[in-house]
Amino acid sequence: MLATSRSCPIGVVLGAAVVCLSLTGAGAAQTAGGESGGAQCGGYPAPAFPDLTPVAGAQGSSTIASGFGDVEMPTAPGAALGMYTTDVDILIWLGFPLAGSQPIRSGNGYSEFPCFFPQAQLEGITTFGNYPDYNYEAILLAEPDFILNGLGYDEAVNERLPQIAPTYSVNAFDGRFWQDHFEETAEVLGRSDRYEAWLEIYQTRLAEVRDLIGDADLVVSPLGYWDGTFSASCYVGVECAVFEDLGLTIFEGALRNEGDGVALSPEEIGQFDVVDYAFIPISVGDEGLAAHATLMEEAARNPLWARLNVVEDEHIVPFELEMVFGSPSGQLAFLEVVAQTLSQ
Repeated sequence: MLATSRSCPIGVVLGAAVVCLSLTGAGAAQTAGGESGGAQCGGYPAPAFPDLTPVAGAQGSSTIASGFGDVEMPTAPGAALGMYTTDVDILIWLGFPLAGSQPIRSGNGYSEFPCFFPQAQLEGITTFGNYPDYNYEAILLAEPDFILNGLGYDEAVNERLPQIAPTYSVNAFDGRFWQDHFEETAEVLGRSDRYEAWLEIYQTRLAEVRDLIGDADLVVSPLGYWDGTFSASCYVGVECAVFEDLGLTIFEGALRNEGDGVALSPEEIGQFDVVDYAFIPISVGDEGLAAHATLMEEAARNPLWARLNVVEDEHIVPFELEMVFGSPSGQLAFLEVVAQTLSQ
């Protein structure tokens, strides 16, 4: 698996690298996909959730070690809370019962959980915005008996959360691949069997998708956009990990500088012409798709952009932003986006 970074959610993924291609010019890219749900989730609203033996209830507590000190946590929490959206997904896959209210990402069109999260496990769960501004009052009112905090880079969060409930903190945005953190968290919390169950589902689907797309001689690339510029970068890891696992050829520029990628400046844009499909994360829902369509229309005015094969062939594929931040359901969902795109 490609050992690339997982981006910190503070620096929105679309801005992973500096890009210098001006949008004042000509040439266009079209959106791929049809209705908003299908276009963003690849027609994949939730993963095939494993049939796992429920974790037996138990009294008492145990001490676990973290990079931020020992944690005295319940042996079998009954109301776990994830500090960030990806933490909620990990708690579900590790088999923890959830507190009745859980955080979602504020902004980017989110008013509920990402469409590709396991919906049955989220039934009846209410939501509150908790990023980039933290809502400690809502966390307290959720009455968790255990908190999984992937935002361990924030010392203030690490200090505040244990005042509410026993908290296992990890800096899940330290540049390592998200899956490594998932595996280590599962081991520390005594849920390695659930990590292995996810891995088996992912590997099984990989094999199916490889058969589905056959020996596709294609060059693929992540595509980012931020503050008026485009980039091609493997920095966040999820897209390029899926590409590599499928045996696809990744655009060489996206792999440069240890995955930081390449700025698609006028001097560099020509090399992007080898790309057959580019995948770009966008904000959720119809508004996100509309904003993406507007972006593509504006980019169409740049003749350097317009002449790219990936633009002329309408092979720029939008997908939901939350997939790239790294979680079990997110990686399965992005795999499905690629599967549906390349099997058409």
